[in-house]
Amino acid sequence: MPVSVIVVLADTHIRRGSTRRLPAAVYAALEEADLVLHAGDVVTGELLEELAGFASTLAVLGNNDTDLVGQLPEERLFTIEGLRIAMVHDSGARKGREARLHRRFPSADLVVFGHSHIPIDAPGLDGQRLFNPGSPTERRSQPVHTFGRLRIDDGHLVGHEIVAL
Repeated sequence: MPVSVIVVLADTHIRRGSTRRLPAAVYAALEEADLVLHAGDVVTGELLEELAGFASTLAVLGNNDTDLVGQLPEERLFTIEGLRIAMVHDSGARKGREARLHRRFPSADLVVFGHSHIPIDAPGLDGQRLFNPGSPTERRSQPVHTFGRLRIDDGHLVGHEIVAL
């Protein structure tokens, strides 16, 4: 069955021995997922194992993922159903982000990133889409916790949303 529903997470910061868990709405979304993307700051491999129990999971290394150095790449570029997706944790400063990510991943249709905890679902340059799911566990200065959901059909991104918790 081709991938059609992708749950996108970032900045979960669930530490070993912590009582923190993903919110119930994220677990409900994971039940429907064909693929899970985690854009870094996973912190421990236990969460990656848990996510993989729901669907295939791809992740990149975040600045707080010291236990996962050597296990996760700093960036990924892959194709799902013909859609070219790039993933990196830190996209850099807001100013110039669109041009910077387009230079870094010129062939990507979609660039997924995290780090800021600020949800972003916006057009980039030359048809590229930029997507930061925010954080389902640490909202920081944001009004609510968030995660992302994407839908792909025949190589096209037909749905993209930031889900507020």
